[in-house]
Amino acid sequence: MVSVDTTAIPGLLVVHLDVHGDNRGWFKENWQREKMTALGLPDFGPVQNNVSFNGSAGTIRGIHAEPWDKFVSVAAGRAFGAWVDLREGETFGQTFWIELNPATAVFVPRGVANSFQVMEDDTAYSYLVNAHWRADATYTNVNLLDPALAIPWPVQITEMSDKDKNHPLLADVTPMAPKQTVVLGANGQLGRALRKARPDFLFYDRSTVDLADPATFDAVPWDDVQTIINAAAYTNVDGAETPDGRRDAWAVNVTGVAALARIAIEKNLTLVNVSSDYVFDGTVEEHPVDEPLSPLGVYGQTKAAGEAVTSTVPRHYIVRTSWVIGEGKNFVDTMRRLARDGVSPSVVNDQIGRLTHADELAAGILRLLETSAPYGVHHVTGGGDPKSWADIAREVFAEEGRDPADVTGVSTEEYAAGKPTAPRPRHSALARN
Repeated sequence: MVSVDTTAIPGLLVVHLDVHGDNRGWFKENWQREKMTALGLPDFGPVQNNVSFNGSAGTIRGIHAEPWDKFVSVAAGRAFGAWVDLREGETFGQTFWIELNPATAVFVPRGVANSFQVMEDDTAYSYLVNAHWRADATYTNVNLLDPALAIPWPVQITEMSDKDKNHPLLADVTPMAPKQTVVLGANGQLGRALRKARPDFLFYDRSTVDLADPATFDAVPWDDVQTIINAAAYTNVDGAETPDGRRDAWAVNVTGVAALARIAIEKNLTLVNVSSDYVFDGTVEEHPVDEPLSPLGVYGQTKAAGEAVTSTVPRHYIVRTSWVIGEGKNFVDTMRRLARDGVSPSVVNDQIGRLTHADELAAGILRLLETSAPYGVHHVTGGGDPKSWADIAREVFAEEGRDPADVTGVSTEEYAAGKPTAPRPRHSALARN
């Protein structure tokens, strides 16, 4: 029966395999995705299988850390495997070793250095990896014979490459940095809130990565990325109803998201795509997560299509939100300016929803990632009772010392009279998960 043991190195797992033998030899399932992921191994998506054949007992190789995961095993013979954690963090320098035979395999996470010594002649050492080798990758190595590691190599060393002899000592090694989280739409309200919360993320604005032009995606070092947060979108609801706006909205909110989804699938990344209350028609007072989509206008249609595309990514979060306000142009700032300028505006009073501060939305997204929340659709919005735009405007006026009665409530039809406006949901409140 296949079983898995943890080790002193976080994420380094020892797998005990079933080996079935008879007079012909033996057979084993070296990697069986369904069984092994059920036992807690990562679904790491191997793309390349390498085999190292070693003719003489005592041959030694390593210690190498590459920016990808490995699943190592012995196809024939015996080997002594040793691993050193070379990742940034408290466990840097932690070691682990074990004897490997056909019944034992080890999952080696990115940044943990791998090495082995052959204990029998004609030993074949096999490893699956989830990225193709490339010359420009970051490789972190440490010397096999560093006394600080105290690795008890069991056999007299017979063969060792000059390159391995010259690897640095542990004290001289630069730890391998973790994979990055990429934020697209860095200059939007959510992008700015995410930058404030996590300045260590990689941020790209439209001048560098434009969702309408997937050719610009090459600016991102995708092999060093683990998560994409798509905070970029075409959000001009009324403009999306025009011929040019319709094309732009579909290019950004659907075609661009589809390109992100392809990258996320190919490289086993997590994709976070921010969606909107506009995917609903607003005919119920509060929209549950599992409500069927029913967008009214082009903008909502593109966000609904973007959700469908995002859902094809195995590791995905669709984050629906509503009425976002943050750093930059937004409704509350506009009402504050009008109040200070002595204007008495007419504001829609039959569209009901909840404001969501960009900081709150950013915190909700980070919480999903940090807690490894279940993949799928999540609603992240402000709390409190739903209010109309006119109610919110009156609260802003009161805060600015103006009479709330200076805000006149009007219907959507009255407000839109003579204006090219898109259909909007009357109820935008989202029920939380």
